[in-house]
Amino acid sequence: MAEPESDRQFHILMFPWFCSGHITPFFYLSNKLAERGFTISLLLPNKASKQFRYLNANPHRITLHPLHIPHVNGLPFGVETVSEISLNLTPLLSIALDRTRDQVEILINNIQPDFVIYDLAHWIPQITKPLGIKAIHYTVVCVASVSIVLVPARNIIKNELLQEEKLVEPPAGYPSSTLVLRGHEVRALLFVGEPFGESITFYERICTSMKESDALAIRTFPEIESKFCDYLGDQYGKPVLLTGPLLSEHKEELEDQWSYWLSAFEDESVIFCEFGMQINLELDQFQELLLGLELTGLPFLVALKPPIGASTVEEGMPEGFRDRVSGVGMVWGGWIEQKTILEHPSIGCYISHGGFGAIWEGLMSKCQLVMVPELGDQILNTRLLVEELKVGVEVKRDITGWYSKEHLCSVVKSVMDRDSEIGLMVKQNHSMWREMLEAHGFINACIDKFVQDIKALYTS
Repeated sequence: MAEPESDRQFHILMFPWFCSGHITPFFYLSNKLAERGFTISLLLPNKASKQFRYLNANPHRITLHPLHIPHVNGLPFGVETVSEISLNLTPLLSIALDRTRDQVEILINNIQPDFVIYDLAHWIPQITKPLGIKAIHYTVVCVASVSIVLVPARNIIKNELLQEEKLVEPPAGYPSSTLVLRGHEVRALLFVGEPFGESITFYERICTSMKESDALAIRTFPEIESKFCDYLGDQYGKPVLLTGPLLSEHKEELEDQWSYWLSAFEDESVIFCEFGMQINLELDQFQELLLGLELTGLPFLVALKPPIGASTVEEGMPEGFRDRVSGVGMVWGGWIEQKTILEHPSIGCYISHGGFGAIWEGLMSKCQLVMVPELGDQILNTRLLVEELKVGVEVKRDITGWYSKEHLCSVVKSVMDRDSEIGLMVKQNHSMWREMLEAHGFINACIDKFVQDIKALYTS
C-alpha cells in the first residue's frame, strides 16, 4: 500500500550556483525544510562545504556533499567560487559547473531524492526526468530580475531559442521595458547574450533551466511581487512556489574590534558600506567612493575587496586619506559579519550593492538604505526597493556609468539629515515593511505554504 503523503519523509537534493549569494539562501531553505522533517542533501564545492558548514543548523537531517571542481583553462588553479575571481572570469567558472555533471548524476542516482532544487545547472532536468524526480528551478534574486532574459533580450539577442519564445505581455510596472534607458543598465544587460559556459549563453542557460523544470521557486513573498510571479508562471507555464525572504538565523557575537570602534559613536550616526565578495571596483571608482564618504562628515565603516590593480585596500586609498579620516573612518579589506554589524545601534545608514541577500538584511535592520547597484539583478533589486517599496534611495550614475563623490555625499546626507523629507519618508516605509517581516509567524507561514506546494507538486 502506498505511503500516505502526510507521513512520507521527503528527500530533497540542493545544487546551487558556486556563489555565496546563491549558496546561503539554499542553506537557509535547507534549514527551514529540515525543521519540517525533510531530509536534505546539499551539493557544494569542496572548500565551500567547509566555509559554510557553520550555517548547518540541522546536521542530523542536512548532509553536505563536497564536489570536486574541475580546473578550466583561464582560471587560477584551485578556484571553486565566484568570490575568488574577478567578474570577467565568471563564465569560465560556469564551465566548471557543467563539468561536475558526472559527479552530480552519480549522486542523484545513488540518493534517489524526491526533488532536486537547482538554479544555473540547466542540465539537471535531463537527469531527473527519466528517474521520475521533480526538478525545481530556484530564483534567489527578485523575480523582476529574470526580465533580463525575457522582454529586453528580444532587442539585443538573435538566436533560435529566442525566436521560438512567445512572450506574454508583462504587467504594468514590470521593469523589463525600461531596462535599457540608463547607461549602466545597458552595460549590465549586454552580459545576457555573452557565452556563459561551453556553447551556451547566459540567456540560453536561464531560459533552459526554467523551461525544462517542473516548477519555479522564488525567494520572495506575494505582498511585494505577486503580479510579477504570476507573469513568470504564465510566461513559462509552470507552477510558481514562493519560499518567502529566507533570512539568516545564525547568531554571532560582534568581534571586539568592531564593537569597541562602533561604540565610540552616537546611535544611528555611522555609515556602513559593503558590496559583497563578488564586486571588485576599479581604482578610480574605489577612491571616489571613499572620498564621497569623507565628504559627508559622518563616521563610516567600509568593507570592500581591494580595488583592481591593488593588493590591499590601503594601497588603493586616495593620497592622505587614511590620515584625514583617522578615528572616524575605517576601511576593511576582509570578510565581515554584516548582519551583526547592522544590528549595532551606532549604524544609521547601510550602503550596499543591491544584492538580494543584502536587501533582505537591510530591510530587517533599522538603518537608512542607500543602493549602488553594479550588476543586472542588483539594478532590478534596487528598483524594487527604491521605486516600488520606497524604502531607500539609489545613487544614480552619469553617462559614463559612474558617479561623483559629490553626488554620493548628497544622496547619503539626504537620508541621514534628521529633517530631510526624503529621509523621513523612506524611514517610515522601511519601518512598515520591517514590522511585517518581524511579525510573529510571518516567515514560517511562507515556508509552510511552500511545503504544501511542493507536496502538491509531488502528487501532480
